[in-house]
Amino acid sequence: MATHKSAEKRARQTVKKNTVNSARRSKVRTAEKKLLKAITALDLKALPELLKAYTSEATRAVSKGVFKKQTVSRKVGRLATKAHKLASASK
Repeated sequence: MATHKSAEKRARQTVKKNTVNSARRSKVRTAEKKLLKAITALDLKALPELLKAYTSEATRAVSKGVFKKQTVSRKVGRLATKAHKLASASK
């Protein structure tokens, strides 16, 4: 356990940051799961909203340092491609 005053403060800050980052990570994963569920269920009405929500949450998490930029870019790109293929196939 930390014995210096600054180390104790650092430990408190780490705990707070950990809970915030966990919540952010959870939000992004939930949005991703909802989007994937809509894609597999062929729910064309909800697809644009869910894609926008996922992209927003994911990029916000990148700006806060929760995820790496390349990881989110890759995932958003792949999910967007799936969504657009589904939308164009239905027309």
